[in-house]
Amino acid sequence: MRDYDEVIAFLGDWGPFQRLIFFLLSASIIPNGFNGMSVVFLAGTPEHRCLVPHTVNLSSAWRNHSIPLETKDGRQVPQSCRRYRLATIANFSALGLEPGLDVDLEQLEQESCLDGWEYSKDVFLSTIVTEWNLVCEDDWKTPLTTSLFFVGVLCGSFVSGQLSDRFGRKKVLFATMAVQTGFSFVQIFSTNWEMFTVLFAIVGMGQISNYVVAFILGTEILSKSVRILFSTLGVCTFFAIGYMVLPLFAYFIRDWRMLLLALTLPGLFCVPLWWFIPESPRWLISQRRFEEAEQIIQKAAKMNGIMAPAVIFDPLELQELNSLKQQKVFILDLFKTRNIATITVMSVMLWMLTSVGYFALSLNVPNLHGDVYLNCFLSGLIEVPAYFTAWLLLRTLPRRYIIAGVLFWGGGVLLLVQVVPEGAYNRLLPYILMGSLTVLIGIITLFFPESFGVTLPENLEQMQKVRGFRCGKKSTVSMDREENPKVLITAF
Repeated sequence: MRDYDEVIAFLGDWGPFQRLIFFLLSASIIPNGFNGMSVVFLAGTPEHRCLVPHTVNLSSAWRNHSIPLETKDGRQVPQSCRRYRLATIANFSALGLEPGLDVDLEQLEQESCLDGWEYSKDVFLSTIVTEWNLVCEDDWKTPLTTSLFFVGVLCGSFVSGQLSDRFGRKKVLFATMAVQTGFSFVQIFSTNWEMFTVLFAIVGMGQISNYVVAFILGTEILSKSVRILFSTLGVCTFFAIGYMVLPLFAYFIRDWRMLLLALTLPGLFCVPLWWFIPESPRWLISQRRFEEAEQIIQKAAKMNGIMAPAVIFDPLELQELNSLKQQKVFILDLFKTRNIATITVMSVMLWMLTSVGYFALSLNVPNLHGDVYLNCFLSGLIEVPAYFTAWLLLRTLPRRYIIAGVLFWGGGVLLLVQVVPEGAYNRLLPYILMGSLTVLIGIITLFFPESFGVTLPENLEQMQKVRGFRCGKKSTVSMDREENPKVLITAF
């Protein structure tokens, strides 16, 4: 059967139909920018100190000196998790003894924050940290919340592709958007940290599944020349837009429940998209649903003002395709042969280590000097020119060298953070680790098969012919296509 791109070439590349699909699918990614980074503000940890109840009879001097001091960033600040024993300093206060004059504070017994904490409201009015006191002995719960969100992302990454292969791209896309929006809304009514965290993990599953399926649907519907544009300036830039809007919402809404409500509501605007985004014709063809695929292509031609051919799919080719046994592919097939397994492992390492660097830097925003809202906005803003640069480079240069080059650059910059004077910032180990891993994956990228100017494989049989570890040589897939024009159409 003829190549699918050849069959639909009459539609053109950038008509009203393609523009509609491009912008609607890209817009559906905006909530991902919210949910992926919202933990920065939902679980922000403000400055805090032990609460000293007003019911304890202390003089103003003893109340001001009830918290031990510690040296932090070169200055003396109150400790966050300890206070002087109240019963002791209350006796000193009653006797009229003065702190530091009559009593040596360093010799006083200390105790934990038995009555809770006082939280600064300079940055956050409330977060899950202030509501459930996730500080001191319980401060491990905050990073665990973030980690379990990404456990949900991991699970969603495994199942989203399989589900979309089974039930269709469109159904799974909108189902995962519903999961992301619905469970974000339920999170608002969380009564404890455990409930919030479990729901957040489910949101993570929906978030990545929405992203993956929207990406697949767009690349399958759009033509070759538009796919690079869609995968860079489309889904990535709109994710960055969501990332940039997040601190704007958070700046004006500093209560975590109201902020989460504001971040959830935009997901409802995706509901009308059901009537505008079609199913992937490629997937329909792989399921032998030829009439539905042809109807979508006919509608696309009408929208573009183009007269479609009387016969889009040759009946003889369809009969031939119907006579063949439908190939079922599972995730374990990616490790079926040594060649495919090698490329799969390298791809997993590339995505995993790149994600470690990206999210570690993005989620580290609260620890940087300066305003957390401005830092978060600038972190999202800087991605936009990066995506434009990636789009331009991917159109003109070999992909392996582009990816390896930017990874070397990024890793090198992270490694150079250690030359920053210690008085500015001295937490170097995470950056050294991220920089080393980024440089490592940049080296591994050089062994990928090159895809620039090469027709991509569409099934496992073609994938077996793609060879890595070859510099300067193109894959043989494009040559095989020319020699054998009867390549079957299957979903990616």
